[in-house]
Amino acid sequence: MTTPTFSVRTQIPQSPNGLTVSLAALRAAGAPILDLTLSNPTRAGIFDDESWVTHLARSQSATYEPAPLGLKSARSAVARYLRQKGIVAEVEQIVLCASTSEAYSYLFKLLTNPGDTVLFPRPSYPLLEHLAILENVRLSHYNIRYDGAYYIDTDSVKRGLSGSCKAIVLVSPNNPTGSCTCDQELETLVASGVPLISDEVFADFPLRPGQSPISTVLSAQSSLVFSLGGLSKTAGLPQLKLGWIVVGGPERIRREAVARLELICDTFLSLNTPVQVALPELLEYGAQRRARIQARLLHNYQLLEQRVRDTPVSLRATQGGWSAVLQLPNLALEDWSLHLLTQANLLVQPGWFYDDTQEGIVVLSLLTPVHEFSEGLERLVNAVER
Repeated sequence: MTTPTFSVRTQIPQSPNGLTVSLAALRAAGAPILDLTLSNPTRAGIFDDESWVTHLARSQSATYEPAPLGLKSARSAVARYLRQKGIVAEVEQIVLCASTSEAYSYLFKLLTNPGDTVLFPRPSYPLLEHLAILENVRLSHYNIRYDGAYYIDTDSVKRGLSGSCKAIVLVSPNNPTGSCTCDQELETLVASGVPLISDEVFADFPLRPGQSPISTVLSAQSSLVFSLGGLSKTAGLPQLKLGWIVVGGPERIRREAVARLELICDTFLSLNTPVQVALPELLEYGAQRRARIQARLLHNYQLLEQRVRDTPVSLRATQGGWSAVLQLPNLALEDWSLHLLTQANLLVQPGWFYDDTQEGIVVLSLLTPVHEFSEGLERLVNAVER
């Protein structure tokens, strides 16, 4: 039998790191690990009403109607949801897909040829790099820096631009920094003339009471832009697998982009009918779920602010999202996350998981159940003070 040759696209390193090995060993030994990394809203003890399931049992769901861009009724529901946020988008600008990950895949197919470059933020969620590799896209990075507040290092953007750079990815609010693209930064990026892909899945979750709504890339009118969202975060329903792309920019190029996306979507037809039929009700129902998620996030964020005050632990200022970034002292430790795990049975995410090169960075999930979050903060601060 001839040994098969596998694609280099799938040669992504999968060897477990030291933190993963230690965590597995502790769990195998029955150690009671306190997990401050939970990001699954269906496992966070937030919801006790699952009546949304009834919306999926519709007679219309029994009929298959292949609609590459998504059923018009579902796209209209997304347009209404956006209008409630003050964002005007026509149904013709909206493309439905199975997830934000699939949205990235479609947009890389739309905008790049094999070997072209896409510019990604650093730090950011590592899944983005995997998606690019699987599409034969080369990776380049621009930096998000911190100086009392996070900001895009526009000089690093300029260095990353080249003849082969076909798109710039924004994540606003960023995961994990929680930083948002400001108007001045957006103007600089638009001036590059390169299409912008803005992942805005956390935009419904500002972390300051009374904070102004988080802005969208769709405010840019002179360049081709794509805003990404979906049920996973907007309604706390990741299991229903529905996301959307909103295409913005000058009408002629926008229409061509949608037409080409229709061809891509028609090739896969990945969306299921029941969730599309139920989408108007799911988005309305999602407002209640968002409110409960937001209450958890704000409570934990305020608890975090209070607990680390006047301690060696520094909370980095953020604007939105589900995560908080902490700066711990730069001691002679190989890895703070490994130290906290082995010495305090406390699981946090290391900054390097997000490609953050700053020493002493750890990331917590604000979605963690309140009692566990409070206990975890005590362990963390005590371990650092020791």
